[in-house]
Amino acid sequence: MTTGAILPERAQGAAPVLRQQVLVLYLATSALDSPVVGWSLYDGTGRTSPTTGDSDEPPYESGVAALRAGRRLVQAAQLIPPYPGHEYDVSFLEHEFFFERIVDVRAELREACLR
Repeated sequence: MTTGAILPERAQGAAPVLRQQVLVLYLATSALDSPVVGWSLYDGTGRTSPTTGDSDEPPYESGVAALRAGRRLVQAAQLIPPYPGHEYDVSFLEHEFFFERIVDVRAELREACLR
């Protein structure tokens, strides 16, 4: 046998190489079904390097839409009432939700090679 014949078999049965993709959605309110007003995407696979504001359209219409697409909710923003007299101050976006998706990099690479 040649080495070339052994490697593809091992690659197919090899353990997955998992990487995390993190999506931060800022919603209009604290409800997961409220509209997205801002977002950031961080890709641990290294395939893409998106930046904040690189698209006019949010990746999902709401937090619930992200859940329906298979993303997992990791963290929701703590609700902190504004300090009296500062209810209308402009500051950071407060309704921040972190979603993740775990991607098998090796499986995607294998699929790309088969195309």
